[in-house]
Amino acid sequence: MEQIVYDAETGQLLTGSFMDYAMPRAGDICDFAVGHNAVPTQLNPLGAKGAGEAGTVGALGAAMNAIVDAIGTSELEMPATGERVWRALQKKRA
Repeated sequence: MEQIVYDAETGQLLTGSFMDYAMPRAGDICDFAVGHNAVPTQLNPLGAKGAGEAGTVGALGAAMNAIVDAIGTSELEMPATGERVWRALQKKRA
């Protein structure tokens, strides 16, 4: 759903607001379970590590690879919109 679009002729950003840029909402994604695996580091006395989205970095690549494997083609650009998946399937079928 997230896609930055520019006008090909002028370079004008066409998805410059949330009216045009479809940010995913809770109802747009599947249910998932969040877990916690506490493994302290030995590199400092507190055992603390960095925080953030480091654990989700591989998720996007894994999801794209799963889609590519499922449809049997590597010609799919992100984001994997329904239209792009459909076009990749049609191109593979031809």
